Amino acid sequence: MNRSFAKLLIFLIFSLAFFLFFLPAKADTSVNKIIKILLVPGHDNQVWGAQYGNTKEADMTLAVATEIYNILKLDKRFDVHITRDKNGYTKEFADYFPAQKDAILTFEQSAKKVILNKISKGSFIQKINTPHHKVTEDIALRLYGFNKWANENGIDAVIHVHFNDYPLPNKWSIGQYKGFAVYMPDTQFTNAKESAKLATDIFTQLHKKYSPSNYKQEKGGLVSDQKLIAIGAYGTLSASVRSVLIEYSYIYEKMFRVKSTRLEAYQNMANLTATGIENYFFPNK
Repeated sequence: MNRSFAKLLIFLIFSLAFFLFFLPAKADTSVNKIIKILLVPGHDNQVWGAQYGNTKEADMTLAVATEIYNILKLDKRFDVHITRDKNGYTKEFADYFPAQKDAILTFEQSAKKVILNKISKGSFIQKINTPHHKVTEDIALRLYGFNKWANENGIDAVIHVHFNDYPLPNKWSIGQYKGFAVYMPDTQFTNAKESAKLATDIFTQLHKKYSPSNYKQEKGGLVSDQKLIAIGAYGTLSASVRSVLIEYSYIYEKMFRVKSTRLEAYQNMANLTATGIENYFFPNK
C-alpha cells in the first residue's frame, strides 16, 4: 500500500467516525420511548358480569389483569397502569370519575355527534356487530371515561380483560360454546390499523395454547367491532391509542371449574398476552 493511499484511507475512516458521532439519533419508539399501557379488568364488585357457580367474571378479570400488570411492570420499557385492584378502583380512577363526570358526558356526546353526522352523509358505514350485553349508564360513563383518560395521558395501548358467556338457564349451566376471541376496532376508526396488529400478536400467542371461539359471530377469533365502547365506539380513542378487548374463554369451561386449573389458566393467559404485547411493541427483541 503506497503512502498516499494510506493517508487517504485514514482520512476517510476518521471522517466517517466524525460524521456518525455527530449524526442526530433517529427517533426509535421501539427502543427509546417508554410504552404506556392501560389494563382494564372487566366489570367491578358492583356489576360483576358473567358468573358460573360461585366464580364471578370480575374476580377472574382482575386476576388475569393483575398477572399481566406484574409481568409488564418488571420490564422497564413499559409504564403500566391498571384501573382497579383488590380494593376497588385505584385512586387515580376513583378520583377521576366524579371530577370529570360532566366532561366525560360532553366527550361522549361530541363523539357520537361526529359519527352520526358521518353516517347521515354516507362517509361512515354501519355494520352488523357481534351481539353484546347492554351496559348501564354508570358503566358506559366509566368506559368512556377510560377512553378520555387514555387520550389525555398518552396511553399507547388499552387492554380490556374479559371472559365470555351468554344467557343460560342458571349459573351452574354449561353452555355449548368454547374458546377465546380478541376484539379490535372497526377499520373505519383511526386507531384500527395498529390495533389490529396488536390484536393479531396477542391472538397468535394465545392460539399456541387455546382454541379460538366456536361461536359463529366470533369465528376465527379476531373480531372487529363498532359498538364496543372499550375499543373506541364512536371514535372515542385517538389514532395513537391501540385498543383490544380479550374474551379469554367462556366462563363455564372445564379449566375454570377447579381452583388449581383456574389459577394455572390465569397465569398462562397472562404470560401469553404479555408476550403478544411485547412482540408488537418490540418485534426485533
